[in-house]
Amino acid sequence: MNSTDEHQHGETVVLAEVADELIADLPRHHAGRTARTLVSGTAQRATLIALAAGTELAEHDGPRAATLLVVRGSVRLRAGDREWPLDEGRLTTIPAARHSVHADTDAAFLLTVALH
Repeated sequence: MNSTDEHQHGETVVLAEVADELIADLPRHHAGRTARTLVSGTAQRATLIALAAGTELAEHDGPRAATLLVVRGSVRLRAGDREWPLDEGRLTTIPAARHSVHADTDAAFLLTVALH
């Protein structure tokens, strides 16, 4: 499976397995991150993102509706002067404000975004 693979209704994905693959692939990516879109449709998108320890997704605008589920490792979600430490199994909504995600360890998280 590669980053352009899309899953149709009824197919399943084992998040932990894909997370482990992406984390193992991190050394090949000089930016310290890689991702795979798992669901892509007209209403939502789900992308598994892996970050190497110490890297971050720089501050960017928040989507209208989105969640972040940590599958492996630990990250910190930051928005303004607030910060949420998140480890494996933690799910949170992403604020509609500008925010960033920092990896405290090698980590993988599922980002689910409502498109409409």
